[in-house]
Amino acid sequence: MSELNKIALQILSNGKGILAADESTATMTKRLDSVKVHSDENNRLLFRQTLFSSPSMSKCIGGVILYDETIRQKTSYGKTIPELINASGSLTGIKVDKGAKILAGSKDEKITEGLDGLRERLRDYYKLGARFTKWRGVYLISDKYPSKLSVSANAHALARYAALVQEAGMVPIIEPEVLMDGHHSAKDCLTKTSEVISKCYEELELYKIDLSGTILKPNMILPGKDSNEKISNDEIAGLTLECLKNNVPSSVPGIAFLSGGQTEIEATANLNQININNNTDFIMTYSYGRALQQSALRFWSKDINNIVGTQKIFDHRAKMCSLAAQGKWSKNIENTK
Repeated sequence: MSELNKIALQILSNGKGILAADESTATMTKRLDSVKVHSDENNRLLFRQTLFSSPSMSKCIGGVILYDETIRQKTSYGKTIPELINASGSLTGIKVDKGAKILAGSKDEKITEGLDGLRERLRDYYKLGARFTKWRGVYLISDKYPSKLSVSANAHALARYAALVQEAGMVPIIEPEVLMDGHHSAKDCLTKTSEVISKCYEELELYKIDLSGTILKPNMILPGKDSNEKISNDEIAGLTLECLKNNVPSSVPGIAFLSGGQTEIEATANLNQININNNTDFIMTYSYGRALQQSALRFWSKDINNIVGTQKIFDHRAKMCSLAAQGKWSKNIENTK
């Protein structure tokens, strides 16, 4: 077992998942504005350190993805943020891309930037305590999208990123997100997501990536949010598993789904059904942002000094996600607080 594989398994095993707290300052400001809390460095730190010091961290969270501002912050307890996260037995991760920009040659689509200077940034993040990283590629779905250009360009960027991350001794999260936006059917989502994931692994193989030291962070197979199609959790699970079995090499240790605009309950219920139906060797868990944080953020916004109350809300959500990662969640358990 390689050192990278050990790191990946530490993040994903035993019902644990990933807390995606890597919102940029601009995105976090929008989240705080939505609950009428002023966004400054102190308030952003206070909310995050409240979550990172919650009791559920040691049982439910194997890794936390941070943003550049956060990984450099010191908590009010005197520890750095990575030290606080590591004290719970969780590992520190870092978002290393520079965001999605317009793709030259296809103005409606995006390419993720940030490869320039990445080797040097990775050395810095490793010294700060990071042991895994994240890079997100985004893809549109429509009659003509994602284009072959978008599929190829983003897969190439993800592979170059992964090679640099493993060179730096860290585990890369590979995140090709086919967006929920649109009127597409679940079948269309299956076809397009399969194409995207297949191309990613073609490029990763070309760059000689140790797949046992990676984590895949894909979308679930869902109809577009503007579609009238209604499908069951069981159908979502079946289509998602079909996509992954057909396109993800068996050497990948685990898959941590993004929530992609699902509600907290939807993301939990769908993950649970995937695990009930899981007939693969892949660990299937979560890498959620809003689907782990939203209820806690709303509660916290009413009194930002109510640390214990906020942690109680977060702990419940983390516990529900952890149960779903083991196929043990139910609506009855959800409603028992």
